[in-house]
Amino acid sequence: MLHRDMIRSIRACKTAAEERAVVRRECAAIRAAISEGDQDYRHRNMAKLMFIHMLGYPTHFGQMECLKLIAAAGFPEKRIGYLGLMLLLDERQEVLMLVTNSLKQDLNHSNQFIVGLALCALGNICSAEMARDLASEVERLLQNRDPNTKKKAALCCIRIVRKVPDLAENFMGSAVSLLKEKHHGVLISAVQLCTELCKASNEALEYLRKNCLEGLLRILKDVSNSSYAPEYDIAGITDPFLHIRVLKLMRTLAQGDADCSEYINDILAQVASKTESNKNAGNAILYECVETIMSIEATSGLRVLAINILGRFLSNRDNNIRYVALNMLMKAIAMDAQAVQRHRVTILECVKDADVSIRKRALELLYLLVNDANVKSLTKELVDYLEVSDQDFKEDLTAKICSIVEKFSQDKLWYLDQMFRVLSLAGNYVKDDVWHALIVLMSNASELQGYSVRSLYKALQVCGEQESLVRVAVWCIGEYGEMLVNNINMLDMEEPITVTESDAVDVVELSLKRYSADVTTRAMCLVSLLKLSSRFPPTSERIKEIVAQNKGNTVLELQQRSIEFSSIIQRHQSIKSSLLERMPVLDEANYFVKRAASTQATISSVKPTAGASGDPLKLPNGLAKPPPAPLADLLDLSSDDAPVTTSTPAAAPNDFLQDLLGIGLVDSSPAGGAPSTSTDILMDLLSIGSSPVQNGSPTSNFNPPSKAETKPAPVMPQVVDLLDGLSSSASLPDENAAYPIITAFQSATLKITFSFKKQPGKPQETAINASFTNLTTTTFTDFIFQAAVPKFIQLHLDPASSSTLPASGNGSVTQSLSVTNNQHGQKPLAMRIRMSYKVNGEDRLEQGQISNFPAGL
Repeated sequence: MLHRDMIRSIRACKTAAEERAVVRRECAAIRAAISEGDQDYRHRNMAKLMFIHMLGYPTHFGQMECLKLIAAAGFPEKRIGYLGLMLLLDERQEVLMLVTNSLKQDLNHSNQFIVGLALCALGNICSAEMARDLASEVERLLQNRDPNTKKKAALCCIRIVRKVPDLAENFMGSAVSLLKEKHHGVLISAVQLCTELCKASNEALEYLRKNCLEGLLRILKDVSNSSYAPEYDIAGITDPFLHIRVLKLMRTLAQGDADCSEYINDILAQVASKTESNKNAGNAILYECVETIMSIEATSGLRVLAINILGRFLSNRDNNIRYVALNMLMKAIAMDAQAVQRHRVTILECVKDADVSIRKRALELLYLLVNDANVKSLTKELVDYLEVSDQDFKEDLTAKICSIVEKFSQDKLWYLDQMFRVLSLAGNYVKDDVWHALIVLMSNASELQGYSVRSLYKALQVCGEQESLVRVAVWCIGEYGEMLVNNINMLDMEEPITVTESDAVDVVELSLKRYSADVTTRAMCLVSLLKLSSRFPPTSERIKEIVAQNKGNTVLELQQRSIEFSSIIQRHQSIKSSLLERMPVLDEANYFVKRAASTQATISSVKPTAGASGDPLKLPNGLAKPPPAPLADLLDLSSDDAPVTTSTPAAAPNDFLQDLLGIGLVDSSPAGGAPSTSTDILMDLLSIGSSPVQNGSPTSNFNPPSKAETKPAPVMPQVVDLLDGLSSSASLPDENAAYPIITAFQSATLKITFSFKKQPGKPQETAINASFTNLTTTTFTDFIFQAAVPKFIQLHLDPASSSTLPASGNGSVTQSLSVTNNQHGQKPLAMRIRMSYKVNGEDRLEQGQISNFPAGL
């Protein structure tokens, strides 16, 4: 079957099975012809075999026929043989070693066409061994008179240099001499060879810097100034491919070399000025010229010229040209940001482009252009565009705007205004860490809290469908609702608004109902309503009804909150005001350090703790602020912010727990005293988190505590098991043993003692009688004692005998506690306590931690 007939038969097949049958039949016929040694149709059979190979069928049985055809004397046979060699074999085939001798003979053949066949084959499948064997023949052909042979030899040299970089020095002189040729095919091959030599060897790079720059300048001038040549002309540009290759080689040679850069500055300026930009071929040359200018040590004027060319590209209708211009401008910012700034308006227009790839790249470039001088104008433009931008683009645009506002804001009021507007326009796209940072900032900006809650209230009336806006607004209304209703802290620019207590509750209730599917938002709404019940007592009954509606909610989190909050509103009026007081000022510096660490950003190793030395941390809002004094939360069992007398900076044996658990384990031994020998059980994963001072110090409103009057019972050293608290081999004390009375807490103002009693047969249960004594000369009123324990302990508090603590120790108040240690014998008791009371109508708060319980409780 003839070749054409076979192709027609295969194309006529309607199924894959028919095609396979035809191929099998033809392969069988070819095998038979090979076995018979048919000389007349050998090249036709190989042509068929190549077509079958391109269809994906195995043709390994024809490899040796390729070698036989190559060894034949005639040109037609060699042509098919070399073509089959390039298609059916690759450099990994062992049979390729057999063709090396034939290649060497053909490279020395008198027929230039046969030489060309050998060079093409060698340039496609050359292995390292073949490169070493035939490099001298290829090098000799670089001096051949025929330009086509020179061109193919140069391309073959590129393959040899890639396979064996050590051979680069053999071709350096020949490559430079080829740059003097007139034939453009030879020139472009020579330029490509020089580029490959520069990559392969530093010696070649230095040699070519000294010997080929002049030739490259001549080529570029001749091509730029040449008259119309139809054989090289593309859209009115003479040989743009040679232009581009020469510019790339110039970039390689001049990069990092001031002398070479200076030498080519003039020709680059000439190419950049004379090349027309109304055709794609001209734009390609201009782009390479700009990239070369940006890569070398060019003069500032030349760089400005290059950036202006990119600015013209941004006005082009072709999206591809605009995209590459934006990419190049992003690199140019590091070299000359001022020149790029001149095209800011054009770049801003690209942000509003219909093409999404142009929009995203322009937005990234514009983000790099923002500085302190233009941040307000650019932010305004971006926020205005945010209102009309596509939904698909809002997420990227919102993220960039938020980042710009946080990074460059020097004014808290401006920061708040921009964030409120972003929340109103695209609150559904604002990430959680952004609105968390906004809440932290508002907590610290006491003078702007009234303005913030009023602005958010008005925004919520208009844009209540934006999720992040709702969360921030309900949090603010819950914290600063009285500022909203009473127009407290009004700014000069504000106009008073009339909001009643009922209106404030209405807007939170509406948010609670609107976001019925969002657990986080509904949970925040419930917390806000609970706080408003304390801020606005007349609305308590209505709030109680709203909260109670979620008692049967299928979401456990909301159900639990609803039941607990209802209980607080109904039954705990005495502690509701203190429990629902305004949140303490959030630690702004610490928050941003943790946020940066969570995103794996590079942060300072100095922790922003109170009293730390060093420069203040620069916050994203631009204002340096020392962190506020810590205020412990009684129910926060994961950290201990209570002040301690000393802190050991040296690394302790258990310091790895600090990294593992993120807690502050400090040495609780008094200054100058011997360190405690007992192992701190509070290092347990479920315990309070850090070892307290034996007698907890009060808040900063009081003087430091005096020395303890009674010492705790000594605790024997025990081994900590990270998986199960204390070692299970610890001996259990007699449950009928008498336990000493301990001083659980003592400060300059208050002393607390604990006495213990156990019931026979119930070693886990302990009855504690707490006695409170006032050490000052002023009576304490509204005295409340609170306690918190780890999760493995159950605690029950009975009412105190009185809420008034007589002065000067004239009488005491008692209160009974019962604790059940579910891990008795494994983990001792641990407890955090907080006492609140009033002195002459002024609220006071003291807190501490008890870890000196007798062993065996």
